[in-house]
Amino acid sequence: MTPDKAKENLDNQLKEIINWHFSDDTGTPFWLDWKAKVGWDPRKEILSFDDIHKFDHFQDEWLRDEKNERFVPLGMKGKPFNVFETGGTTGLPKQRVGWDDYKHDYEMFSNTLSDEFFPKGSNWIMVGPTGPRRLRLAVEHLAQHRGGSCYHVDLDPRWVKKLIIRNQIDEVERYQKHVIDQAVEIIKHRDIGCMFTTPKLLESIGERISIPGSGVKGVFCGGTTMTPQSVRFWVEEVLEGKTHLVPTYGNTLMGLAVSRPLDDSYSVTYYAPQPRAVLRVVDPNETAKTMPYGEFGRVELTTLTKEFFMPRFLERDEAIRREPTNDYPWDGVGDVRPFGAMTKKVVEGVY
Repeated sequence: MTPDKAKENLDNQLKEIINWHFSDDTGTPFWLDWKAKVGWDPRKEILSFDDIHKFDHFQDEWLRDEKNERFVPLGMKGKPFNVFETGGTTGLPKQRVGWDDYKHDYEMFSNTLSDEFFPKGSNWIMVGPTGPRRLRLAVEHLAQHRGGSCYHVDLDPRWVKKLIIRNQIDEVERYQKHVIDQAVEIIKHRDIGCMFTTPKLLESIGERISIPGSGVKGVFCGGTTMTPQSVRFWVEEVLEGKTHLVPTYGNTLMGLAVSRPLDDSYSVTYYAPQPRAVLRVVDPNETAKTMPYGEFGRVELTTLTKEFFMPRFLERDEAIRREPTNDYPWDGVGDVRPFGAMTKKVVEGVY
């Protein structure tokens, strides 16, 4: 696909989704009320993605304060929805309604996986947060879409963060051992070919067993900062240069971005699932401005599906703006880390 064709697809998707969410017949109550309040109609003024800056930033408080029914498009009224929670913070959680987006997102991701390292028909294990999070259903769907079944080991990141804040590191270590004990037993006694987990948990599993020696051929991993030094350690030491590592960057609001193949630099670059979602690296002080290639900026997410429209949401991450590739002819985000990580301490828990 050429960059021009990618832009054309994005502009068409944007116009279709805006027409859906702002139409009186199919629109979303939240956005219909928003349109009446601001006094302008995005269907008339947003003609391409270049116009997206006409929207203010989507506020995450809306996902806490608004009733979920306010985000149900009239075109989906009466269809029971899933409620997915985001993040690992405490208090009233941010929630997103959904139906089939997670299936589409992970089927797209499945198309990027190597059958050599993620064999069709293999069983999976997911070691990470389940409960109200989209990830649990998504990874299970991925396994089933590829012809396998999925085993789950749960963890509660909110509890871990509370322990860390209280400096109860011994309790964190006991809880982590509790999670790893379960994962190791399943890997030992069931035929597991593929795994999803977080980097810290992957390291802990690798300390207990040989991951490739246990039959795991591929791991896709997400959830925290992935520095080149860390990625190299996971590839060469934890996975012994045999099990294939696929880093991902995803969340309940976006779906998941795929990484380009790792090279000798071990720097990770992700590409959003355009045209369903768009990532921009923006100037933190002037967010309408995109950063030059090769420079750090704050990550801004726009989601464009019939289930969910979210313009210009500022993520709690920063990244390097990276060039398009032949496979992904749109901007990438590289070396993702928590926003402000170089100037303040950020709690990432067991992730």
